[in-house]
Amino acid sequence: MENINETLKRLASNQSFQKRYAEIRNQVLNHPDIKDFLAKNSDSLNQEMIEKSITKLFEYMNQSKDCNKCISLDKCTNVMKGYHPKLVITRNSIDVEYVRCPRKIMDDEKRKNERLIKSLHVPKDILSASFEDLNQDTARFEAIKRAVLFVKNYGEDHHQKGLYLYGKFGVGKSYLLGAIANELAKNQISSMIVYVPELFRELKNSISDSTLNEKIEALKNEQILMLDDIGAEAVSSWTRDEILGPILQFRMLENLPTFFTSNFDLQGLEHHLAHSQRGEEEKLKAGRIVERIRYLCVPVEVDGPNRRY
Repeated sequence: MENINETLKRLASNQSFQKRYAEIRNQVLNHPDIKDFLAKNSDSLNQEMIEKSITKLFEYMNQSKDCNKCISLDKCTNVMKGYHPKLVITRNSIDVEYVRCPRKIMDDEKRKNERLIKSLHVPKDILSASFEDLNQDTARFEAIKRAVLFVKNYGEDHHQKGLYLYGKFGVGKSYLLGAIANELAKNQISSMIVYVPELFRELKNSISDSTLNEKIEALKNEQILMLDDIGAEAVSSWTRDEILGPILQFRMLENLPTFFTSNFDLQGLEHHLAHSQRGEEEKLKAGRIVERIRYLCVPVEVDGPNRRY
């Protein structure tokens, strides 16, 4: 059996092989990203190192970079799904390292949050919502306009105010949150939608398994947090002052965009938060929460017919 060295010598002497190799080498060395890499690292490279690394450069050339050839994470075209290539110099040659792509980072973050916070799970119609499917009637025009502008401007201003969407049952407040989240995801921007009544129940139960602080920190630090249906929960001093207050205070200080939906306007929400299950009336503490919401959000009424029926 012919050994590998003999095979390589035979191929190297083959004219068609040499022609094909020359074509590939020319494509590789004229690839814009590779030319840029070679220029930036010219002090560390010599011709021998470059020639020795043509196969690695060819591998890099044919992979998707920053998801430019992939329509989704599931349909990633790369050898390692969810990882894109990066050229590095190691041991006197050029090599390819694979690092997580933006979609993989987002997916990992989402899965981590889903494992941590069960109340992330929201109805499927909200998770699949899009601006294209929104009925642009006059009753919701202002809310939709502000939502679209937020997504459009977020890349330039990460400290925009969120929206406090309030209105009657079934007018599409939660659906609009879903549409915002999905439009942001198209730009590899993560967000977290949480159903508030379920969240508070879950956080109360988290005291027993020592995950409460971890969950609160995740909510504090999420890039864009969306609190769905605030005001639908039964009020307790603990959830208002020890959970909601610190989360909103942190996000206010860090200027992190925060969205809310509610059946109450801000005045109604303040009244709701002031009265606990025990019959206590604490207007000052409720007022503090609402002031933080005012700082974080622009209140927008969402009107129209009940779209659930």
